[in-house]
Amino acid sequence: MAEHDTRWLEAFPALAALEPEALALLCTRAQRVTLPRGTVVFQVGSLCQNYLMMLGGSVRVQMVSETGREIVLYRVQRGETCILTTACLMTRGDYSAEGVAETDLDAVALGAATFHELMARSAVFRDFVFASFGSRLMGMMMLVEEVAFGRIDLRLARFLVDHRDAVGGLDTTHQALAVELGTAREVVSRQLKEFERRGLVALTRGRIAVHDPAGLEDLAGQRETATP
Repeated sequence: MAEHDTRWLEAFPALAALEPEALALLCTRAQRVTLPRGTVVFQVGSLCQNYLMMLGGSVRVQMVSETGREIVLYRVQRGETCILTTACLMTRGDYSAEGVAETDLDAVALGAATFHELMARSAVFRDFVFASFGSRLMGMMMLVEEVAFGRIDLRLARFLVDHRDAVGGLDTTHQALAVELGTAREVVSRQLKEFERRGLVALTRGRIAVHDPAGLEDLAGQRETATP
């Protein structure tokens, strides 16, 4: 990346106040990278070598159990960084989850040595890293709370409302929903059948049509925390 090419920094407003020396270091050593959809960006047990700052696309970060159960932890999109990558760089540890490109990716990569140098020399960069880390950590805590204590019917209703497309539905599978919600496919299928019985949705192969978004909204808005 050419020295002092700062156009990509528009995706990260918090770095606008970078000290001149840190800005020059960042822009001189940062590397623009593109990755095709489906690329495994990192995997369990691999060493973290780069700090990725996303400019476009989406990385899905997920864990897979020994029995094959999956759960989506979070996604990294434009203007965001990866909490797991940050943790691995700061502890010099290996990844404990995998990241997969859901779309074609456009990002800026900082090598581990550059990351640590900027952390040591720039207060603005440190604040940016820790703020991003803290925000992601709060999201992770909310996920743990939802999976451990949240009712699956409420969580599923919220997901259907939040992710329906322009024509009022989702092109997805029961297994994909189970991965998103951190539960078993059978649980999702059973709950979707109940939603269909109540007239909230209609189910066809690979498609869930939302017929009563207001009803799902009402259900998702409940504050009960009992686990089904």
